[in-house]
Amino acid sequence: MNLKTPLARVLHTTQDHIAALQGMGIATVEDLLMYLPRAYEDRSTIQPLATAPLDIKGTFRGTVADIKSVRTRTGKQLVTARLTDAEGDRADVVWFNQPHIRRMLQEGDEVVLTGKLVRNGSRLQIQSPQFERIECGSLSLVHAGRLVPVYAEHECITSKWLREKLPLLRPAIAKMPETLPETVVQEEGFPSRASAIEALHFPENGEQAQRARDRMAFEEMYALQRTVLQQKKEWQSSRQQRLAIPMDPALIRLFFASLRFTPTGSQKIAIFEILRDMERPEPMSRLLEGDVGSGKTLVATAVMAHTISGGGQCALMVPTEVLARQHAQSIGSILVAFHRFLQSDAAEEKPARPMRHPAIALLTGSTPAPEARRIRQGLARGTIDLVVGTHALIQESVQFADLRLVIVDEQHRFGVMQRAMLKEKGSPHFLSMTATPIPRTLALTAHGHHDLSVLTEKPGKRQPVATRVVGPNDRATVEHFIDRQIEEGRQVFVICPLIRGSENEEMAEIRSVEQEAARLQEAFPRRRVAVLHGKMLPKEKEETMRAFKHREYDILVSTSVIEVGIDVPNATIIVIEGSERFGLAQLHQFRGRVGRGEHKSHCFLFTTTPQQARSPRLRAMEEHDSGFMLAEIDLQIRGPGELYGTRQSGLPEVRMGGLLNPELVVRARRAAERSLADGHIAR
Repeated sequence: MNLKTPLARVLHTTQDHIAALQGMGIATVEDLLMYLPRAYEDRSTIQPLATAPLDIKGTFRGTVADIKSVRTRTGKQLVTARLTDAEGDRADVVWFNQPHIRRMLQEGDEVVLTGKLVRNGSRLQIQSPQFERIECGSLSLVHAGRLVPVYAEHECITSKWLREKLPLLRPAIAKMPETLPETVVQEEGFPSRASAIEALHFPENGEQAQRARDRMAFEEMYALQRTVLQQKKEWQSSRQQRLAIPMDPALIRLFFASLRFTPTGSQKIAIFEILRDMERPEPMSRLLEGDVGSGKTLVATAVMAHTISGGGQCALMVPTEVLARQHAQSIGSILVAFHRFLQSDAAEEKPARPMRHPAIALLTGSTPAPEARRIRQGLARGTIDLVVGTHALIQESVQFADLRLVIVDEQHRFGVMQRAMLKEKGSPHFLSMTATPIPRTLALTAHGHHDLSVLTEKPGKRQPVATRVVGPNDRATVEHFIDRQIEEGRQVFVICPLIRGSENEEMAEIRSVEQEAARLQEAFPRRRVAVLHGKMLPKEKEETMRAFKHREYDILVSTSVIEVGIDVPNATIIVIEGSERFGLAQLHQFRGRVGRGEHKSHCFLFTTTPQQARSPRLRAMEEHDSGFMLAEIDLQIRGPGELYGTRQSGLPEVRMGGLLNPELVVRARRAAERSLADGHIAR
């Protein structure tokens, strides 16, 4: 038997089991040895029936008698028995819908059982336990009497079946190849890979199993880091080396002086980190991460001003036309004001490089053809300094004279190929921005090919948004509060998961934009209600947002299209219907649409049923205002694949929980950096 031996030749099992394993991607001895436990149950302590705690799982040893099969009045099949332990104490044992148990047990068998001990009237009862017969007094047990591995189960592949079959493969474990450099194994004090795999399947104690889990989690993180660091190295080495823009500290000081407010410390640090990268000849690849309202756009604007003054062009790609227009207007006004400031007497020093009046263009799918043609010509000739747009920027017809900087806002909303196509238009520095806080462990893995800048402060004295999880029974109270707020001149966002009602029975209770807008107009006849959703024409969406921003509507009922970047300072309430259907990161993004002005803001998270209002995940929204804290909680609850799409990122699946251990991820990254520098070849 070797690691590549087909399992059908060594397991002596049914074809159904072999087919189920193949459906799980497990075909060889090595595949099954690498199917590692997800958890452990400590069944090592045999408890006396008389003193064992009730209503929790315990492990018991004794002799069985009175074994019977019975059928209840409702048609269920039960197998019952009586267990007598060494002290003479007794408990009834019951198995539900497992008639085969009757054939497996004989009167007088000595067994070890693991199950929940409960009191049924005056008698003790053990419910649906797993059991194992003690043969000839031997305590060489597989399913009890030890630390028992628990595996993810699929069809007929159960933990019990795996624990019975894996000992057949144990001799092959010694042949498992080492995947970490010997120096890393020694520095970290890890067991060998073969020893770790043996300890995971056949642990002697919890400490040994934990050391083995740490070793395998480190191995996964190390492999991820090697992948992303190698990708970054290859991309940078393939680029043309003509990008360096020397840092102009005077220009940045003047940029800050031209503003009507003082940037935060973390904004200044991020700008410095980005400009320091752009001084180098190889292209920058950096991720700017900041919570809602932390001022990422200002950082991007400062960097674009610096790039334009150095003679380069900039491209900013955003996910929606509404956001593209908003950015073009806000960034354009800051850059024009900065240029005007440079020409005035208020500028107390001169930058190293003069900055011409910035030429700014907006290019989206709805840009009229003649205007789009003029913009493309300007980009190709170098007469346009900055273009803001949507996916229209990646069209083959869009070419640049000297593209030095590409910024992608909310990059997770674009596919890998879309981002790559924009990066290929020249050899630009690349800055990605996200307002979705990413746990540092995930940022170092799924985004490890980027260097990381984090905005940890918010400009000014932005008030936290008061957040409440509310059920259907609270609706009248919330709507009375909304009416009072509108009376005081405030505005309201209402978010619904669907555009229109669904005929699907399971979705019937979920509120839709169209239904909720009609209901709210009836509930608030004196208020002006508008709708916004992704199926509206771009011009309709733009006009609706403009009208809402100018207070022509009191309530805007929308789908998740308002999730990113929409800025309406007078909106102080956001109501999220069916909040249980959204992840914490998305709920936090929604909440960031309010709290942008001087007035106290409120977020109401409505659940579809009263029971869902008790969800710990939603309660976290009440307790935490930090997107970074919520991201960590979401990572713990939902896992990295569902949270951030790492399953689609080209990275291997993470199974050993390393992403939940920041210190381990950092150690793995440093080890990967050292091994790449030393020229170790990945195995």
